[in-house]
Amino acid sequence: MQFKELKLNKSILKAIAQLNYEAPTPVQQQTIPLVLAKKDVITTAQTGTGKTAAFALPILQLLFNRQDSGKKGKKIRALIISPTRELALQIQENFSAYSKYSNLKSTVIYGGTSIEPQKDVLRKGVDILVATPGRLLDLHKQDCLNLDYIETLVLDEADLMLDMGFIDDVRKIERLCPKEKQILLFSATMPAKVVQLANTILKEPETVNATPSSSAAKNVNQLLFYVGKQHKMELCLHLVKKIIEGNILIFRRTKMGIAKLEKMLKGNGFKVESIHGDKTQNDRETALEKFKDGKATILIATDVAARGIDIDNLDAVINFDIPNVSETYVHRIGRTGRAGKSGAAYSFCSADEKPYIAGIQQLLNTTIPVMDEHPYVLDPKAKREVHRTPGKSKHRPNRKSEASKKNKKRWY
Repeated sequence: MQFKELKLNKSILKAIAQLNYEAPTPVQQQTIPLVLAKKDVITTAQTGTGKTAAFALPILQLLFNRQDSGKKGKKIRALIISPTRELALQIQENFSAYSKYSNLKSTVIYGGTSIEPQKDVLRKGVDILVATPGRLLDLHKQDCLNLDYIETLVLDEADLMLDMGFIDDVRKIERLCPKEKQILLFSATMPAKVVQLANTILKEPETVNATPSSSAAKNVNQLLFYVGKQHKMELCLHLVKKIIEGNILIFRRTKMGIAKLEKMLKGNGFKVESIHGDKTQNDRETALEKFKDGKATILIATDVAARGIDIDNLDAVINFDIPNVSETYVHRIGRTGRAGKSGAAYSFCSADEKPYIAGIQQLLNTTIPVMDEHPYVLDPKAKREVHRTPGKSKHRPNRKSEASKKNKKRWY
């Protein structure tokens, strides 16, 4: 199929041709006609499947005939809600690129940065608004934007939005928009709470399941390492020094875990950046740019911070901590091996994470190959890990004097 078969107009086709889009992806083929038919749509699609274009292109098409506003200025007719600042920025970049040969105007608003410039842009009028929930409600409360003319409301990464606690904000935003509107809901997974939200706000939606989870990462070579929790740092250093080449994205569950790993890798001479929720927007953007520009070869991130971020030429993903939600694993490894290139995913599994691996393998309907030739192998049958010799000390576990803490040295 070609893009022109989707009945997009010439200016949109010209813009996407310049971006070297050759043919629509499955999610675009299935979703675009439904959006153009003004149906409510629920699309299950993962990062890297082209889902932003699946809603951006038809929205631009629907608004195209009213791109030249009258004397009263432009009104917000399409609203895209995104859970994170990084995702919102990326969506706005796409809208900007696709609308290059039109007079349609889009902008993005998000927290963690000055509100005044955003007010100025809104005052001048926009057709399409991309926003994070908190900042949108702040600006609405200050009467800086009007949602009375919304024709299409998009909820992007709905599962992540609800995981981050935005359910009440999303419902409030939906109520602030006109009753008669088109709603498009995009989600990587469809847990019960997303289904419940969809059932309460969408009208007779069409469903598109573009990327079943079991089709994960055909171009990704997956390897599983059974390793004691206390040896994960050593294994990580061993791999990045001797095995893995190129750009690496490492996933850790907590901000504290990221800080420890970043300190260790920097201490060993690696160029490392990190992104997590406690960093300012500027710091996160700077870290990401350094990684994309090759000034850093390793990026460490939490799932929330990294969700939806597009990184070209990513050679490998390391699952330092195994995710407890199987679909999250699919997302992570899907960051590499994109656009026909090959990639690798290395997963470190400690004894208490084995049930997560079982769930992941069940979802993928495959067995991940185990690498048992490494210096820190944990017995795959081990159900728990012993960190100290039982009975060695009569004192309570982990009791250490200040002096011993200072003198504690690890080889890395």
